[in-house]
Amino acid sequence: MTTGHQDNPTWVDEALREHDEQLEVDAADAAGRRQLPLADREQQVLDRIDRARRRRPRVREERITMSHGAGGKATQTLIEAVFLDAFRNPLLEPLEDAAQLTLAGTRVAFTTDSYVVKPLFFPGGDIGDLAVNGTVNDLSVSGATPLFLSAGFILEEGFPVADLNRVTESMRDAAAAAGVRIVTGDTKVVEKGKADGCYINTAGVGLIERDVHLGVAGAQPGDVIIVSGPIGDHGITIMLARGELDIEADIESDTAPLNGLVSDLLDAVPNVRAMRDATRGGVATILNEIAKAANVGVLVSEDDIPVRAEVRGASELLGIDPMYVACEGRLVAVVPAETADRAVDAMRGHPLGREAAVIGRVRGEQPGIVQLKTAFGGTRIVDLLVGDPLPRIC
Repeated sequence: MTTGHQDNPTWVDEALREHDEQLEVDAADAAGRRQLPLADREQQVLDRIDRARRRRPRVREERITMSHGAGGKATQTLIEAVFLDAFRNPLLEPLEDAAQLTLAGTRVAFTTDSYVVKPLFFPGGDIGDLAVNGTVNDLSVSGATPLFLSAGFILEEGFPVADLNRVTESMRDAAAAAGVRIVTGDTKVVEKGKADGCYINTAGVGLIERDVHLGVAGAQPGDVIIVSGPIGDHGITIMLARGELDIEADIESDTAPLNGLVSDLLDAVPNVRAMRDATRGGVATILNEIAKAANVGVLVSEDDIPVRAEVRGASELLGIDPMYVACEGRLVAVVPAETADRAVDAMRGHPLGREAAVIGRVRGEQPGIVQLKTAFGGTRIVDLLVGDPLPRIC
């Protein structure tokens, strides 16, 4: 690291060179076998990955599976092959966390999200405040000031009224904390066994008052990538709260409204390139979205990614990479390199960003590919999530 908040680009070249030299030694031992030079073989692999990603998306399954809701490869394919193909228009195509509209000369952000978390109540929160905070955060990372929400409830016959009151009171308190109002809604009831107690949909509207144009397609080589705090708290909390695993850990969800943190960041760095809140699919999914949308490479350092010891330990026991675990109160920001120190300082000055850290940078090499420099000094590709190791975490 050259400073507290900037990467030293030389460690990348050193790690790759050491890796290449070892592979060349191994290749020399395979006498009598004709092989391409190492650099050519690596490029072949990267080219194959790139060609596969550029193929027209197609849902191969005949029926929807849980992996289609996990935020990874199957989710992306479902969105692009079914929903984007059917509804395609310039406002939808960016696939940002909120659509950015212009109404009578006023810039507006509009978003919607649905919540099916299991269990409904968990350490640090419940489905109610999750539904409010999630929609507030989608508006916030789009550069908007969240103002109004809708709330739609799908209730199962037999759901306790006391639990419904608990959920709505939580939503009321979360809305007050975020400075938004719930102004419209809907309720449906389905037969017993046709739902899981309570599902919630929230939509939100906010004003984009600043002269900002945020989007992952705007990332440029040299930009720095920042995460606002430790990752994976929410997803691991949900897994442990289900009681299906004999694991105990002092972890709670990080669910929180990010509008105050975003405001402080934009005050300090008006030219932020992009922001995303790291929900389903975790930080790894966001990094892949940056690489694909901007046609750039992304390189991050495992040692620089903040993960609580309890989350790391539980993830290892579960066989899950924290990079893919959902957060509900963390954001990933892409900023020009010269503003990185200012951005981190601004985030650390807010209670929700005290552990903000630079985790990597955008580069021109290997566009579309995310690589991680591991704690052991090697590098590996970080692809989109496959399957659904953490079902229904939001």
